[in-house]
Amino acid sequence: MSSHEIAAERLRNAYKDGVIAPLRDLIAPDDGEGAYAIQAINTRYWQGQGRRIVGRKVGLTARAVQAQLGVSQPDFGVLFDDMQVPDGGVLKPGALLQPKAEAEVAMILGVDLPARAVTEDEVAAAVAEVTAAIEIVDSRIADWKISFADTVADNGSSSMFVLGKTRKPLAGLDLWTCGMVLEQNGEITSLGTGAACLGHPLRAATWLANTLAAQGEPLGKGDIILTGALGPMVPLRPGDDIKVSIAGLDSVSFSYKD
Repeated sequence: MSSHEIAAERLRNAYKDGVIAPLRDLIAPDDGEGAYAIQAINTRYWQGQGRRIVGRKVGLTARAVQAQLGVSQPDFGVLFDDMQVPDGGVLKPGALLQPKAEAEVAMILGVDLPARAVTEDEVAAAVAEVTAAIEIVDSRIADWKISFADTVADNGSSSMFVLGKTRKPLAGLDLWTCGMVLEQNGEITSLGTGAACLGHPLRAATWLANTLAAQGEPLGKGDIILTGALGPMVPLRPGDDIKVSIAGLDSVSFSYKD
């Protein structure tokens, strides 16, 4: 078994057995190519188990987080159909290890994107719907002591996501100055703006489209894009009610309880 296969198996087992140490005995902290290879091994494994890919998430869109991990670009992970929690729904605490919630703008494509480099205008024209979203991130690495390679290999530290019921066309939305408020049990615990997401959520979506097209896996009709956090993530505690409001996009919520 190769080092990539060993790392992939460790990460899969962590979902049921608990957190693991960083993967530094198997992969260098800055080895993005190797980390995506590990992610791909587990993506194929989970597809073999019947999980269906419904989109991608963009991570590391905040410059401060990039600087912390010593990288100059975002990363991405795979969204599977069984990761979606209904707006207003309940997520049981037993399913996750060390989760955190963050507010995002989600885009849903109405047409396939070409298998080539695209512009922001081309991505904008392909977006059918925009909605407020919550990403529930989680790490299989103990205490979130992650390197760039750790988080990429760990499917972008992904876990679950919630899409708002209110869907709007991209045209006419201000996703740059739009304000975001995240409430935890009625108290404001995170504030942000669209500009915090790589300068603009559409810029993050375009980065993702071009990165995947270069790999021969262009985004397609119906794909969900979680474009990245608009503000600081907040740790989840059992019993929490989380609500995110984004100007122009209404709100989205879920409860973290049994």
